[in-house]
Amino acid sequence: MAEITGEVGGGTLAAEAMAQVGGAGQGMAGEALEWHDPKRYAWLTGLIVPLLPFIAWGFVKASGLVVLWYFGPILVFGLFPLFDWWRGRDESNPPESLIKWLEADRYYRWCTYLYLPLQYAGLIFAAWMWAHGGLSTAASIGLALTVAMVAGIGINTAHELGHKRDSLERWLSKVALAQSGYGHFYIEHNRGHHVRVATPEDPASARLGESFWAFLPRTVIGSLRSAWGLERERLARMGRGPLTHRNDILNAWAMSVVLWAALAIAFGPIVLPYLALQAVVGFCLLEVVNYLEHYGLLRQRREDGRYERTRPEHSWNANNVASNVALYHLQRHSDHHANPTRRYQALRHVDEAPQLPTGYAGMILLALFPPLWRRVMDRRLLAHYGGDVSRANIHPPARKRVLARYGQLSTPGGGSARAAA
Repeated sequence: MAEITGEVGGGTLAAEAMAQVGGAGQGMAGEALEWHDPKRYAWLTGLIVPLLPFIAWGFVKASGLVVLWYFGPILVFGLFPLFDWWRGRDESNPPESLIKWLEADRYYRWCTYLYLPLQYAGLIFAAWMWAHGGLSTAASIGLALTVAMVAGIGINTAHELGHKRDSLERWLSKVALAQSGYGHFYIEHNRGHHVRVATPEDPASARLGESFWAFLPRTVIGSLRSAWGLERERLARMGRGPLTHRNDILNAWAMSVVLWAALAIAFGPIVLPYLALQAVVGFCLLEVVNYLEHYGLLRQRREDGRYERTRPEHSWNANNVASNVALYHLQRHSDHHANPTRRYQALRHVDEAPQLPTGYAGMILLALFPPLWRRVMDRRLLAHYGGDVSRANIHPPARKRVLARYGQLSTPGGGSARAAA
């Protein structure tokens, strides 16, 4: 990990900001001269992820240990939680007056753009290894799981690009999603999740009392249905049916079909089961992140029956440095929902947002074990709501159990809930 506190490599926004500010005021000029982006060159370490297939190969060659084909999962589930603990947290924000200049610095865009060619170089290398590398079945599975880490974090790269107004970046978002076959995420996330977040209607918002393993099929199926319905409605407004070349879901899926077919033709059908494995594990990595981002949080209904506006309190946040660098500040999730098109380097820590006990890497691992997850997160959620469990988004099948354990308001409009001892 690169050093990311203080003036990393002397990285500064002063020159870029001054060049674009022109004659805009001495106050802003002075602020630009004083402020330095502490993570400027640390973002390049995120490009280690798409290199994981090559790194795993190098480790196996150097050590002879077949287990190191599994280096991707070892890094994500083992080393990254340790990096988060080691590097600690960073709550610093860029000055508000410099946000637009920070976003205009194209260096940061290239940190995301470069993920894609490295992602696909790694995929092609893995396909060659599956076909011609003489790998055992166990080694091939290990390589597939390492490639899955690239695919899953690649969906996060697609998430960053897909929120932008630039047509090239939106197209690159679909390209990044092709490896995992999860192209409908481009539709559902932007036009579904961001509208319905932290409500019972959102398939991507986890509920109190819902384990990750119960959430997974609900979100995968529900997000697919949501995306198809949203795209069908959009096309209907244009006077078209869903089976058209203008359907963005079909276009995205077509990219995956072409990609997988090309790899199967080039390297043989032996690659197909490993491509399927890396895709499934890759989108499951996305969904476990979705699980922890809004667990149990609920937007309340107003008197007119509509949900209140999304606020910082409706997303779980974290400032652990290692995960934030690898995931392009995804952990500053409240600011992302408040400003969906804001670029990752300008996302801000929000004091009002509920905080996770550690970074996403550690929370992902915790989510895989529901008893441990409930022990850590249910009490934290209750504390966020002052012990009033009725304010949480409760999983309907678990409602009786949740209320029996954590208490229930005596009246719908007031009082205090009985919290578990």
